[in-house]
Amino acid sequence: MQEPSMRIRKALPDDLPRILEIYARARAFMAAHGNPRQWAARGWPPEALIRQDIAAGKSYVCETDHVAGVFYFDAGADIEPTYRVIEDGAWLSDAPYGVVHRIAADGSANGIGAFCIRWALSQCGHLRIDTHPDNAPMQGLLGKLGFTRCGVIHVAEDSDPRWAYEKLAADG
Repeated sequence: MQEPSMRIRKALPDDLPRILEIYARARAFMAAHGNPRQWAARGWPPEALIRQDIAAGKSYVCETDHVAGVFYFDAGADIEPTYRVIEDGAWLSDAPYGVVHRIAADGSANGIGAFCIRWALSQCGHLRIDTHPDNAPMQGLLGKLGFTRCGVIHVAEDSDPRWAYEKLAADG
């Protein structure tokens, strides 16, 4: 079976109902696969934040023959305040970087997450991502894509630590 072709575009306000469906599915998937705390316990991400991401032009969707994935992407110097303090390690580079947050797929095709992360890395050449220690599927994907686990960061949304990952495009 041939994988469907994929493309990334900025999310539009009309995409909101589909994006909400994808996040609802992601919360259920996480809870069913040993990660009930990262998103499901608090209904993350909230609709108001998704609307804000879309309005700011930082929400992206992955399309096959339909919207199959969603993520937040931004790039620049020191763009993620929670990444200023890293424990039990260090970032690989202090250069400007991109960040991916709130990545989710609808499960309709293999490789959506990898496609989105590779696209984000291609936009900036230096990417940072964090995930919950219980999110084994994301940790596996980041390892497969050549990301280095750099340490632990903390987010404002809850008290659970997050494992911080980084990749420079020059790393291959």
